[in-house]
Parts: sequence; C-alpha cells; structure tokens
Amino acid sequence: MYPTSLRSAPPGASGLRHRLATVFGASAGSAYADAMTVHDRATIIPLPDRVPHLPKSALVMPGAVIAGAVSLGERVGIWPGASLRAEEEAVTIGDDSNVQDSCSLHVDHGSPLTFGARVSIGHNAVVHGCTVEDDVLIGMHATVMNGAVIGTGSIIAAGALVTEGTVIPEHSLVAGVPGKVRRETTEDERRGIERNAETYAKRIQLYVDAFGH
Repeated sequence: MYPTSLRSAPPGASGLRHRLATVFGASAGSAYADAMTVHDRATIIPLPDRVPHLPKSALVMPGAVIAGAVSLGERVGIWPGASLRAEEEAVTIGDDSNVQDSCSLHVDHGSPLTFGARVSIGHNAVVHGCTVEDDVLIGMHATVMNGAVIGTGSIIAAGALVTEGTVIPEHSLVAGVPGKVRRETTEDERRGIERNAETYAKRIQLYVDAFGH
C-alpha cells in the first residue's frame, strides 16, 4: 500500500513529481513520475536509493509489480501479474525481453538477477538471483535458482528446475526436476527463441495504442 500522498495522486505525471519527491526524495520522485506517464496502470515502487528504470519503449501491464532497483531495457514487456522485486540487489532485463503473466523475479544478497537480450520468461516461471544470457527461453512454470547461469541459445523446458549454482552451457535443452541437459538446441529451436522474443516486442505497440499513450 502506498503512503496516503501517493494514493491520492492523479494517474499521470502532472502534479505527481512533487508528491513522490516528498515521500521518496527528489531523484526518486522525478524518475517515478516520468515512468508513470507510460506505466500508470502498474504498481511501480521506488525504494530508498533503489529506483526503477523504465524506458518509454518498455511496457509494464496492469497488475504487474516492479519494486526497487529494476532496470528494463528497450522494448521490454512485463505482462499482467508479473512481480519483479530488487531490494538487496539489482534486477536487469536486456532489450527485447519479455516477462510473461504471473512470473516471479527476485534477488538475494550477493545474487543479482541479470537477463541478456531477447530472453522470454514463460507464464508462472520463478527466476531468482541468476544470470540468463542472450536468446534464452524459460518455459512455463519453470524455476531457476540463485547463482545459476543459463547459456545463450538455451531452452529451459516447462516445469523444469535449475538448481542453485548450476551452469547450463550454451545451446542446451534442459528438462526435468532437477533439470538436466538433454541435448543441444537445434538451429530451428534457436530461431524460434528469437521469433518468440520478436513477437512479444511487437505486441507492446498494440497495448500502448490501446492505453492511449
């Protein structure tokens, strides 16, 4: 729940910057109000010294929550119900990536969360304090734990569990609980990862137009 001064603020940036600065400090107030001009239907929570960075080309859908030191790249889509929380460490999402409905992204002390470009996180996945390189697909209901590294061009199958500290080589297909490398991804599968990211990036404009921004 926001402080009263935020709950009473208008939905756009006009008149909001001063109220946010009063609660969170001048820099947080300015950054949050700028974000609100695009993302005013999501819950965006700046924390002391940890302010979200949301570029104009990104989309944060209604029902999503972004808190703390979350930095989104260009054309990133955060879809309904997703939660991205960065209290102790940063969450960094690379360009043209997407975090789909009801995903949970979080960090721990010493375990930031970093995504490369064109990463797709399927519905209801949990991704925690790890590194995900470029062109990766993490399937629905999959879980990736602290300290894991997912190599470029890899697919984590739906429902798989990548345990703490596991390093997945590039171009790997991982499945099972615990997750194991089953084989290399094919060229067609890697092109599919890119196409999936491109499709989600293109969907952003559809919703921006619908919201009238």
